[in-house]
Amino acid sequence: MSGSPRPGPEVNADDPPETDSARVRKVGLNPEPGHFKDDVLDRLALTANVAQFISFSSGSDPAIRHTRIHDPPSGRAFPSLEAAIQALLDRCVDPSVNVRSFLPDQPKANEFLYGLRDVDHAAATVRRLASQGLFTIVNETIDVNDGGVSGVAYAGLMEFAPGDTPRCVEKPGTATLPRPLGLRVLETIYGFRPALDYEDRFRVEFSVHPLKRGVRHDHTVVWEMEPAEPILLDAIISWPNRFSRLIGDKAFGLLIADTLGFPVPTTTVVSRGVGPFRIGRPTGSAEIWIRTCPIEQIPGRFTTRRGWLDPFELLASEDPDGVTIASVLAQEGVEARYAGATLAGGDADIIVEGTKGTGEEFMQGQVGPETLPSAIVSDVLAMYREVASCLGPVRFEWAHDGSTCWILQLHHGGTETTGRVIYPGEFSVEHRFPVEHGLEALRTLVGRLQGTGEGIVLEGLVGVTSHFGDVLRRARVSSRIEPSQV
Repeated sequence: MSGSPRPGPEVNADDPPETDSARVRKVGLNPEPGHFKDDVLDRLALTANVAQFISFSSGSDPAIRHTRIHDPPSGRAFPSLEAAIQALLDRCVDPSVNVRSFLPDQPKANEFLYGLRDVDHAAATVRRLASQGLFTIVNETIDVNDGGVSGVAYAGLMEFAPGDTPRCVEKPGTATLPRPLGLRVLETIYGFRPALDYEDRFRVEFSVHPLKRGVRHDHTVVWEMEPAEPILLDAIISWPNRFSRLIGDKAFGLLIADTLGFPVPTTTVVSRGVGPFRIGRPTGSAEIWIRTCPIEQIPGRFTTRRGWLDPFELLASEDPDGVTIASVLAQEGVEARYAGATLAGGDADIIVEGTKGTGEEFMQGQVGPETLPSAIVSDVLAMYREVASCLGPVRFEWAHDGSTCWILQLHHGGTETTGRVIYPGEFSVEHRFPVEHGLEALRTLVGRLQGTGEGIVLEGLVGVTSHFGDVLRRARVSSRIEPSQV
């Protein structure tokens, strides 16, 4: 409902429904010099779900200029300024409002108050600002830390991050995806498709929320929208990013792989930051593997187990402070004949390693790589080429059931690994490390050597694609493998 005397566009019930982009073209959103910010919001509300608001004039007795709230009371008038603000508070998911002020010739850099819960306080603030000649907008407070995301859709791209406003795109670490892929990713996680049906030539600042908000009581809120230069931008998909850290590195990699259509086992993600969601396709095994999912990759440190474990007990025992593990994955197992890992090496060769069975002992460095059947290697290489054509250099763990190469983990980026050299560089001091000492002992040694110029020689049968190799690559410690002499 709007307090403005301007009527909305007439709609004939027999006409086909308009797209959001068509309505934008009809209404027009270009602000004019000296524009009123609340007029712009009121026009935007004709085409999009905006945060609920009531705006007021300047002067000693501020009058309502626009009212845009969900399920408005009958009639257009409120008996008092307090009654109007109370009506807005009553319709907020979190009963809290912001008060922003503006001048027509100076719409920015004026006083802004956040998170007011008391009606009298909010009303007094409006009157105080109005007496100073300022116009005000009282809008519902929308918590950026509710598990949703904010960002910008424009020129075929979506950029977004959790725990921030749409201005997150001005900061490092935002997730960048082609818009169709981004919409499918968000739909998978939140269970609804964000309402962002606008042509690429419009730059749309938006936020997506688990709970419905705004005038239209929808999950997607549009904050600003304007026509922009008609260009096409390329999305460079990479992680870790701020969004992958919210759901966990493994979960994000598998989500991207699944959304792109690659074989990922059915996986339920139980996350600290968002509600549970499911990705992947059935493998037919009807067995469960529980995999911990750190915020960023920490190779081989946390639990992976065949069979069910209580995910909440696992989170409480392995990361009680909630600072390292983002989620727990319940993943359907693969009836694996062979399993292992593959990566892009420093000489542009694709390295494929693995063993018979599930590959857990190989990844933990407890056994070395075996000679794989040529058909298995061929399938893994074909899978690598398909994934890399979409994402560039990657590393992934795989399991092959004799007919399908399944992706169990997917990480972005290439490596400098060549032959038995895990990470290149000259050693000032050489530390020889028998692999039977285990991953945790290696992690301790690596922590001492980082930045010293000293290197490590792994003694024993271990794969360069195993977690031993991952630990050394991530730490950028010069290292190589010397197989045990028999």
